Amino acid sequence: MAAGSGRYRRATVRSLTERRPQSLAGQVFLLQLTVGLLLVLGALAALLLTSRHDAEEEARSRSVAVAETFAHSPGVQAALRSPDPSKVLQPLTEAARTRAGVDFIVVMNTHGIRYTHPIPQEIGKPFVGDIGPSLAGRVHVESVSGPLGHEVQAIVPVDDSHGTVVGLVAAGMKVASVSRAIAGHLPVIFIISGGALALATAATAVITTRLRRQTRGLGSVEMSRMYEHHEAVLHAVREGVVITSADGRLLLANDEARRLLALPEDAEGRAVSQLPGLAPGLAGLLASGRSASDEIHQTGGRLLAVNQRPTDRHAAGMGTVTTLRDSTELRLLSGRAEVAHERLRLLYEAGVSVGTTLDVARTAEELADVAVPRFADYVTVDLAAPVLHGDEPTGSGAQQMRRTAAHGVRADHPFLPAGTPITFVDGTPQARGMASGRSQVVPDLSTTPTWQLQDPDRARQVLACGIHSLITTPLRARGNILGVANFWRAQGSEPFDEEDRSLAEELVARAALSIDNARRYTREHALAVTLQRSLLPRTLPEQSAMEVAHRYLPAQSGVSGDWFDVIPLSGSRVALVVGDVVGHGLHAAATMGRLRTAVHTFSTLDLTPDELLGHLNDLVDQIDQEEAEAGGDTNITGATCLYAIYDPVSRRCGMARAGHPPPALVHPDGTVEFPELPACPPLGLGDVPFETTELHLPEGTQIVLYTDGLVEERTRDIDVGMEMLRGALSRPGRSPEENCRAVLERLLPERPRDDVALLIARTRVLGPDRVASWEVPFDPAAVAGMRSTLSAKLAEWGLDDLAFATEVVISELITNAIRYGSPPVKARLLRDRSLVCEVADGSNTSPHLRYAATTDEGGRGLFLVAQLTERWGTRYTPQGKVIWAEQPLPPNGAQDPAAPEGPQPAP
Repeated sequence: MAAGSGRYRRATVRSLTERRPQSLAGQVFLLQLTVGLLLVLGALAALLLTSRHDAEEEARSRSVAVAETFAHSPGVQAALRSPDPSKVLQPLTEAARTRAGVDFIVVMNTHGIRYTHPIPQEIGKPFVGDIGPSLAGRVHVESVSGPLGHEVQAIVPVDDSHGTVVGLVAAGMKVASVSRAIAGHLPVIFIISGGALALATAATAVITTRLRRQTRGLGSVEMSRMYEHHEAVLHAVREGVVITSADGRLLLANDEARRLLALPEDAEGRAVSQLPGLAPGLAGLLASGRSASDEIHQTGGRLLAVNQRPTDRHAAGMGTVTTLRDSTELRLLSGRAEVAHERLRLLYEAGVSVGTTLDVARTAEELADVAVPRFADYVTVDLAAPVLHGDEPTGSGAQQMRRTAAHGVRADHPFLPAGTPITFVDGTPQARGMASGRSQVVPDLSTTPTWQLQDPDRARQVLACGIHSLITTPLRARGNILGVANFWRAQGSEPFDEEDRSLAEELVARAALSIDNARRYTREHALAVTLQRSLLPRTLPEQSAMEVAHRYLPAQSGVSGDWFDVIPLSGSRVALVVGDVVGHGLHAAATMGRLRTAVHTFSTLDLTPDELLGHLNDLVDQIDQEEAEAGGDTNITGATCLYAIYDPVSRRCGMARAGHPPPALVHPDGTVEFPELPACPPLGLGDVPFETTELHLPEGTQIVLYTDGLVEERTRDIDVGMEMLRGALSRPGRSPEENCRAVLERLLPERPRDDVALLIARTRVLGPDRVASWEVPFDPAAVAGMRSTLSAKLAEWGLDDLAFATEVVISELITNAIRYGSPPVKARLLRDRSLVCEVADGSNTSPHLRYAATTDEGGRGLFLVAQLTERWGTRYTPQGKVIWAEQPLPPNGAQDPAAPEGPQPAP
């Protein structure tokens, strides 16, 4: 308050001084200066008058003395009797005038005729003045206007021995001479007067300065007004104001302070410690002089908020000003406000802490964690069993519940642990709450038997632990009751009341929304995972060209669009493919399925990797265009893919990529390299042609294909990830399965942010003992010779059972090549998991299967091939085309001992 009054005082001073610039100190200064000046002027005038009077008196005395002295001088009477008195007396009077310091000495006869005069022309003329008194024998002094001007003269009679007046002597001075004498003293008088005036002015200035500092530069009107304001504020405010001196004496107390402290009438001037009825703590604070802010003191049945500050913070030893505010009622209100504030903080923290994950169980645990111990001592959360799996609760009859969270101030609480199934009995607060959708408050558990119906034995354990009060609130969100939250209070806490009910409902409402969001996410995530698993290969196809191991790990944030595949091709070749679709969720999984199906479809055409990626790129453009025309905002532009084809006969591998990370090659000696494949853009980002790179791979080389989630991580650069991958693979002699485990252990973070697909394939070779090839003359007669050669080779391989069908197939294929194709014509047999017959020629014309009429002489060749073989087809090469057909081997047919039995399951 002191600071506030200081601001008020300064503001008032500024406003008032702007209206009346003359301060009280200035007025006092002017008044004292005027009085001093008048005193000095009066003294100066008195001094001048005194000096003038003294000079005139001195002139009179001197004139009388000179006149009497000259009148009684020897020889004056004789001179008066002489025939020419002027001749005798004129020199004498002039000499005496000069020595006596008078202006004239005039000697005259009794008739007033001058015998002498300083002006010779005046001799013989009548004397100007009254000579009557002098003729009577008296000395006469007068002031007249004579020949010399205004004169002061003394007339003395000259008596003879008989006392007879025989003449007269007049001596005197001009008034101007007297003024000149006074003027000679004026400098001294003025110096003394000026010094006195300067001293008075300095003293006045000192007094004025002190007065200005004490009055803050206020004028008299302002001082009066401020005093009135001070009185009004001091005695009208609702706060008590007490001013104490440095020695602990009460100097001032306003009316409110007297009322609050019950001070006696004579309190002012007494020591604070001697005031009756004042609490010792408050009296000590008032006498201490220390600063205090909102200290609470009790006195006379009141709670007072006390603020104390020194009256002058810049000066030591000054007193203090103290304000007193009655906070008895405010204390009650502040207690309620504090409770309300604490509840708001609890709701705010619940909004921040509950629902941080999209996990149903974790969200229930967060609700229990945030409510203990600030709202309840124990919290249990029970959810409907379908909610935990992402489904909506049934909402009919007694539901199967499951204890999802149980948390309290003590770990050894008597409640059922998390994971326990529960079915609430009718009549219990939980059952009533779920049926009505309203919270149920049980202030005293010991007097309410209905809650014990669920489990009487456990209810006794709960009461034995001191738990005495319960609020059970249904978890309701979007019209569904997901479960129930139970808040328990134990000994040392107040029982629950109706105000707690509203807080519990608000707290649970926020948590229920988060739980429902987590439930929906769980359902959608399960759907997406199911969709993705149905779209990814469940088992790897049977093939002998490679030993394959793979891993797929979904991201923690949800299902993504990473995928891989192993596709057997004609001629014992195998295609490896890895792709990545931008985004997460159902759309990414569905898009991945579409691309995987498209790759499967294109691979049946036996396209080269660059051609297949070109067709896939066109498909992505078409899909995005259709989405744009339909008004959708989803697209698959930016998907990446790497496609590789390995031929176990030639040991050559062709690869092409569309924006995908390059593969890694692990040579048999453990050396790891990343081949430089042309960096083509991702799918859908342009019509740039893709390029195929051909590599010759030694037997036992491992081809490592992966998605960017394996090597890219927010905390490291992709180059670092590539080097880590190199280090994880740089150990010779490990199988693909072992390398998969090593790579994931080395590179996979604890919580991957992106999906990871990893495919490792170790190459195998079909040796010369399993491959037979021939150059066929471009002559129909060569067909018979090829049948004999073929039968001999099949007999060598122990496949006599396939000789007839194989001869028919090879005969028809060679005949078609010679009849409709162009040279050179080549034939090849491959003994793998099936018997593969291939006929190549230099033509790009593809044969077509048709059904010949009964009257047609030809056109049944390919029909016979299709009937005798398991599958057949055509693939194009730079030299022409190859028509192939596959036959299953008989049960006793020889197999590659390195090939695994049966299909390889996906881990």
